[in-house]
Amino acid sequence: MIRRFYTLDVFTGTPFVGNPLAVVLDSEGLDDAEMLRIAQEFNLSETVFVRPPADPINTAAIRIFFPTGELPFAGHPTIGTAVLLAMLQAPEAMRGSGGIVIAIEEKIGLVKVEVSQRNGHAPRAVFEVPKLSQRLDAALDRSAVAAAFGIHEDKIGLPGHELSFWSAGVPYVLVPIADRETLERVKPGDPGLWARAFDPTGRTGVYLYTNETASAAHHVHARMFWPDAGIREDPATGSAVAAFAGAAAAFERPEDGTHQLVIEQGYEMGRPSEISLDLDISGGALIAARIGGSAVIVSEGRLLV
Repeated sequence: MIRRFYTLDVFTGTPFVGNPLAVVLDSEGLDDAEMLRIAQEFNLSETVFVRPPADPINTAAIRIFFPTGELPFAGHPTIGTAVLLAMLQAPEAMRGSGGIVIAIEEKIGLVKVEVSQRNGHAPRAVFEVPKLSQRLDAALDRSAVAAAFGIHEDKIGLPGHELSFWSAGVPYVLVPIADRETLERVKPGDPGLWARAFDPTGRTGVYLYTNETASAAHHVHARMFWPDAGIREDPATGSAVAAFAGAAAAFERPEDGTHQLVIEQGYEMGRPSEISLDLDISGGALIAARIGGSAVIVSEGRLLV
């Protein structure tokens, strides 16, 4: 069977930077094992498989696979798939004054994505995170985490921020780093050190961040590593940003209202990415969060399977 696919670069308006994504259309008939093998063939951090929605009022249903398994939700697959479907199905509506809403059924639930495009710019998508970030319990050892990345223990921490564990559908260890110079030189060390540091969390992804940025227009500089999922490093991680929303609200204690953070990631990989995170605060608590970014199509082709 011939199945169409596209690749996109996500959280960027420029080809060959940002986070690459493969989207397989016409994926009916593929079982879990076959989707995993196709994801391994693309060898990207995530591959999306598009299917007809369970509810015909929605645009599509998707499954999201990384090289060693499946995710219930992920940010750059949501952004990239929504942009692709809008470009294929309703390009004129996307360019209209109000844009278009792409309703995607994911394992975590229904995600409604607003897609729009201004003249001379790449399409941009914004969605409300389907599950608010919650702090999880874990016996994290600061010295063990520092050793796993080859840095000194006193480099972990920012004013008001501490080592923590959060999830908005996909759990991440969040590691505040004192300065960008330290964050630029971290790298996962010996597998034994990694296991010692992160076995208490089930060896999930680890998201490191600092408030020293490469661009004065940005607020956070980040990196994400998840070697147990086959992801040596990720250029842009929307699900980690969704988890970070909880930490940002808890540690920064912003006043009531809407606050936007612009997060840069992927710089150390030569794939700079830009993710916007909107936080809605009421009564001192996070009540909603939105993730936004651009995406561009890079290639299209056919799978002969």
